[in-house]
Amino acid sequence: MTEVKPSALVLTGYGINCDYETAHACALAGFEPERLHLNDVLDRPSNLGRYGLIVFPGGFSFGDDLGSGVAFASKVRFSVSQNGQRLFDALMGFVERGGLVLGICNGFQILARLGIVPAVHALYGVQQVTLAPNAAGYFIDRWVRLSVEKESKSVFTKNLTALRLPVRHGEGRFVAQSSDMLRKIEEDRLVSLRYCDDQNRRADQFPLNPNGSENAVAGVCDPSGRILGLMPHPEAAVSIYQYPDWTKKKQNALRRNMPLSEEGEGFFLFKNAYEHVKGF
Repeated sequence: MTEVKPSALVLTGYGINCDYETAHACALAGFEPERLHLNDVLDRPSNLGRYGLIVFPGGFSFGDDLGSGVAFASKVRFSVSQNGQRLFDALMGFVERGGLVLGICNGFQILARLGIVPAVHALYGVQQVTLAPNAAGYFIDRWVRLSVEKESKSVFTKNLTALRLPVRHGEGRFVAQSSDMLRKIEEDRLVSLRYCDDQNRRADQFPLNPNGSENAVAGVCDPSGRILGLMPHPEAAVSIYQYPDWTKKKQNALRRNMPLSEEGEGFFLFKNAYEHVKGF
C-alpha cells in the first residue's frame, strides 16, 4: 500500500520568485508540494485544510513598492472570497488546527506585517516587529552562519545547533517595535535563529550580522512554535552542491575517509516540518 504523503502549499504570484526551489525542498523532505497562485487560494480558502504546511517563499512581492511584504500582507489580511470568507481567518484557522507556516525572506517580511510572528501574548494580527532596510544601506548577498537557540519553541529548528545558509535581501534588519517588545520576545523564547561567528557566538557586527538586526535575530517563531519566519534561505541550501565550497568539503571527506552527506543544512528545517506533520 502506497503511503500518503502530507501536502505542502507553496504560494506563488505577485513577484514571489523562489517557489520552485521551495517546492523542491518540500519534496525532498517528504511532502507532496503544490504551487498555487495567491488568487487561486483566495477562490477557496477552505482548501487550506488539505495541507500540513504552508510556505510563503522569498522574492520581491509587488516589487517592494510600498515596503517589503506590505502589499502582499494586505492582500492576505483583507481579501474576501466569493462566499464571504476572509483569507486571513482561513489562515489562522489552519494554524489553530495544528498546521505549520514557514516564511522565508520576503515571506518572513509578509508574516511580520501580518502580525503572526512573533505574536507575543498570542496576539495574532498585530504587527510587533519589522524587517527594516539593511544597516549597510545596500542589498546583501552572502552566506552566513546561524546559531539555533536551544530553548526555541520552533518545531522547524528542533535538534539543530547551527546552520550555514545564504542571505539575499535589501530589507532584513530585524527591529522590534520597542525595547520592551524585544525583551518580551527574548523572554518568551520566540527567537529561533541568530547570526553568529564560527564559535556560535552571537554576531552583532557586519559582516557576520549582515543587516544589523537587533540581538542578531535572523528568525523568530510564534508562541506555538508552528510558525517560523527567517531571512536566510534554507531552500537554497538543501544540497551540499549548492554550497560555494562543496569541492573543499568533498576533498576533506576523502582525506579523512569519511562519507560526505549530500544534504545541505537547510534541508533539515523542511525535514523537521515533515516529521512534525507526519506524526501529528
